[in-house]
Amino acid sequence: MSAKREPLDWVLFVALTFLWAVAYPCTKLAVNAADPSQGFPPQLVIALRLTLGATILLTTAIVTRQKFPVLRDWRRWSVMSALGFLGMTAPFFVITTAQKTVDSSVAALYVAATPLFVASLAHVFFADERMNWKLGLGLLVGFAGVGVLFGPDAISNFGSASVWAQILLLLGTLFYAVTTIIARAAPPMPPLVLSAGFVSLAAVFSWFGLPSVDFAALTPAPSAWFGVIGLGIFPTALASLLYMQLVARTSATFLSLTGYTIPVISAIIGYVAFGEVQGWDAILAFGLILSGVWISQHSGTKPSISEPVPEDV
Repeated sequence: MSAKREPLDWVLFVALTFLWAVAYPCTKLAVNAADPSQGFPPQLVIALRLTLGATILLTTAIVTRQKFPVLRDWRRWSVMSALGFLGMTAPFFVITTAQKTVDSSVAALYVAATPLFVASLAHVFFADERMNWKLGLGLLVGFAGVGVLFGPDAISNFGSASVWAQILLLLGTLFYAVTTIIARAAPPMPPLVLSAGFVSLAAVFSWFGLPSVDFAALTPAPSAWFGVIGLGIFPTALASLLYMQLVARTSATFLSLTGYTIPVISAIIGYVAFGEVQGWDAILAFGLILSGVWISQHSGTKPSISEPVPEDV
């Protein structure tokens, strides 16, 4: 698969970055980190956002008369199940839990580790995504930008954040990386069918956490409801559809580079929504991150004609 990207690929890339970036401030609102008594517990946040997202996608699929795979098509249903659990239920839970302790901007920065996992996995599983020195250099430059973006303030925040919260965030990035590989190798399915299928299955998986919720004790603030509804519509329903379209059009490594741009967009959202002011280090980080993305996508990687790309995992 050529590393040359069409304009539509970049439009979808930017749109997906924005949709995923708003997940962090919306999650902060949903759990109400400042006063958890006026927010939702993580397991309920996940169930509500996934159920809302699944409802939107299923309704759209039904209205547009999409055909889902027959139940005996175990390959496609297995892929959708894996995408639902590893790509949504599991990472959403660990990241939402971590955001009770870690700031949303710090949580977003952990996503920057995703391209490193994806590039390594893609090198093993896909013959047309072998890593070369330019791709490696691009990833290193981008990661250096994330390091600058962390800065002294972000590092000092680690002292108040639990070690387990940071481990959960890293685990979430690993889940996302594995999901990207599975989606890239999935059997052909219409993007809407695949999105509606795995989000619906993710919602079902999330319902198993509902018995642990003390509904009688819930006193959510209006902002918590806003956060949950925003999570269901934007980074869940809309982002899932764009995600599958971009995977089909491009590559696992290209898609994973949203991990470099999401922290930047999250910083911008933080400034607009919460008045957070970024310093020179953020500007430098922005330049390094974009440079890393550019270098990676001009790496000249070409598909191998002697090694077939696997159709599924």
